[in-house]
Amino acid sequence: MGAVKECQICKTKELKAILSLGHQPIVQQYLSRKDLHEPEIMYPLNLISCSKCGLLQLDYIPDPKKVFPQNYPYRTGLTNMLIRNFRELANILEKNHPWKKDDLIVDIGSNDGTLLQGFKEKGMKVLGIEPTDAAKVANKNKIKTIEGFFNEKTAKKILKDYGKAHIITATNVFAHINDAPTLAKNIANILDKNGVFVSESQYLLDIIEKLEFDTIYHEHLRFYSLKPLIKLIQNAGMSVIDAERIKAAGGSIRVYAKKGNLPISDRAKELIAEEEKAGLYNEKVLMDFSKKIYITKNDLMTLILKCKKDGSRIVGLTSSARSNTLLGFTKINETLLDYTCEKTGSPKIGLYTPGTHIPVVDESRLLKEQPEYVLVLSWHIGDELVKKTKEAGYKGKFIIPLPIPRIVD
Repeated sequence: MGAVKECQICKTKELKAILSLGHQPIVQQYLSRKDLHEPEIMYPLNLISCSKCGLLQLDYIPDPKKVFPQNYPYRTGLTNMLIRNFRELANILEKNHPWKKDDLIVDIGSNDGTLLQGFKEKGMKVLGIEPTDAAKVANKNKIKTIEGFFNEKTAKKILKDYGKAHIITATNVFAHINDAPTLAKNIANILDKNGVFVSESQYLLDIIEKLEFDTIYHEHLRFYSLKPLIKLIQNAGMSVIDAERIKAAGGSIRVYAKKGNLPISDRAKELIAEEEKAGLYNEKVLMDFSKKIYITKNDLMTLILKCKKDGSRIVGLTSSARSNTLLGFTKINETLLDYTCEKTGSPKIGLYTPGTHIPVVDESRLLKEQPEYVLVLSWHIGDELVKKTKEAGYKGKFIIPLPIPRIVD
């Protein structure tokens, strides 16, 4: 925890500053009305690059108990895109890495158990590891979940009480947990000799191609490309056997690994070649990415201020973790957005966004009040959100903030 002085994977101290997004709050630390009158803690949010293994990473790691508190408000089951993605993963693994009835799958950072539900329906014994109150939701839904962080102690408990796992998944958490080498070794220790480990993480190639700087926040300690991932997994006694790009979360990389020294697929080799061609390990490309972010920030603010100058009302659509980086970096606050809308049932409703203090309300208010503009904060699924919001009866216009700020009808 604290300032990062060496690469999180290869431990070299040769680190290069790439991007500064200033000081930002923890993205899921939503505020009550009372909290608005109290001091708010901000943390450095900067990207650095390792000159040796090429890993792009944060330069400061906050206490994980602050980043993932008991009352962590995110629920996987409220995101249709992720539900579809996890069902697809279950089908792929059933076909390519078949299991016997009652073989064990362990999901690290399992949230409300949405991923494991699909595997349970296919006859697997399931176990989630989740440090927040989402574990209680999973257990209530009969998805067996250990409430706690995944570490050496938890790994030993799994081996003692459940045995080795045929499948281990870490979707959108493999970049979240501090001490990456120990994390990978703990995973290897509980993986069966013929088992498979699957990770899904935001993919650096998508982040750079689509200017997805809003995926940079304190939950994401590392921004993976395939080459550093291979090194991390090799150091734990496993081999990356395959990798693919998937659409989840605006563009992710799904990696398959097994124990031992095994060959890598042609598909993964092609991905490495694509990374090198795109310049992911080239400092100039990374610095150009940084410059584009500042230009886009100015363009978005110009567009928002023009709409406000015309006397129009603007509200936000969704309040995802990534939206809080976007709002915080651009300084779009409660003076510019009247409120932002969440799906009915979201635990964020009635609270205020961290740093920018925008009220979070039920999406029904948008349809009732019909403001002139909606800022699509989860723009990576913008087509789906625009279509659904129109079908629900919204008649105004939409502002898409990234990668090119624009208005659509």
